[in-house]
Amino acid sequence: MTSTSSEPNSLSAHRFPVVIVGAGPAGLTIGNILRAASVECLVLEIETREFIERRPRAGVIEEWVVRGLQERGLADNLLERAELHTQCEFRVDGERHRFSYTELTGHHHFVYPQPLLVTDLVREYADVRGGAIRFGVRDVQLHGLDSDRPTVSYTDPRSGRRELLHCEFVIGCDGARGVTRAALPQHARIARQDYGVGWLALLAEAPPSSDCVVFGIHPRGFAGHMPRSPEVTRYYLECPPGDDPESWSHDRVWAELQERLGADDRPPLTEGRLIEKRVLDMHNYVVEPMVFGRLFLAGDAAHLTAPIAAKGMNLALHDAFLLGDGLVAHLTEGESTGLENYSAACLDRVWDYQEFSQWLSDVYHGTSSGDAYRAGTTLARLRRLFESPAAAASFAEQYLGKGSAS
Repeated sequence: MTSTSSEPNSLSAHRFPVVIVGAGPAGLTIGNILRAASVECLVLEIETREFIERRPRAGVIEEWVVRGLQERGLADNLLERAELHTQCEFRVDGERHRFSYTELTGHHHFVYPQPLLVTDLVREYADVRGGAIRFGVRDVQLHGLDSDRPTVSYTDPRSGRRELLHCEFVIGCDGARGVTRAALPQHARIARQDYGVGWLALLAEAPPSSDCVVFGIHPRGFAGHMPRSPEVTRYYLECPPGDDPESWSHDRVWAELQERLGADDRPPLTEGRLIEKRVLDMHNYVVEPMVFGRLFLAGDAAHLTAPIAAKGMNLALHDAFLLGDGLVAHLTEGESTGLENYSAACLDRVWDYQEFSQWLSDVYHGTSSGDAYRAGTTLARLRRLFESPAAAASFAEQYLGKGSAS
């Protein structure tokens, strides 16, 4: 692997065993694991602290992930403030089908919006554990990633000076458009799946209209209702990919939500002001392997799972647990097994969740596909889910996620 540029000269040089690029859930969790073991590291983030603490993202967290955060001292606020979800509901042809996955498995989901988790993680890392972090950095460049002495350079936004970091490992947690993805060698394999649909993601200043997540399966398109707080509800509406969110007026949004999520025995949805509208094109990707020389990828830099199955943050934190623990073992004990097995261990779960996302997409979007055959098989899948205890148990297991991060 070659570096993204030649190593610059006349820089202010510093040394950290680990440099983490990106202050999202994965990067901050890895940083916290390292600091708890007294391993020095530096987190670089192109955005401000205020931005990452407010960036809108989903918040469905699987039970095994919360256990992993709790074991690392990172779940106190989550456990105090998160909502527990034990069931979901499908609405098809005006009928409600309740699905109590906790009764089937004994497990549940936590709902804790990602901005709150990021706020907790950055406070613990920077303010409590004294971790080094630089916000608003510019022109981050990676060098010597295929050597045992990689370096990272960046421009400090306050001084305007170029800084050079010597390290042993570079951790890429900066998403699909970040500098670490741009540094991948030609032999990196990137598998991609495009679903050919978009979702209009909405936040409404309106109390939830149900006590659980609701999936509307409708010929006009999928719709989703996700409680976020007593005052705010997340909604999704299937739309054409690349659609203009501004073409969705307040009245149009609520008319579609009322139609697609309507149930004969339930009152209309409680409407409110829309405080967020953006279109998400539904696609997945997986980078294989997730390690290139001294560059380790985690989270969206390595894989994306569309919000269809609410798996993205869970996969990012799974990466972080394995990579953080592996780095600590290597840097404090000279034990490299965790780092050597990191990519394969992560990808097993990644592909499992990718397959479930693909299956669930067929369920959500089959009746609106315009294809009579797909619509028919979708309804057959739903009938089996509602009528077969074995099918219901299998769905619940996948919906809740694998049981541990090991």
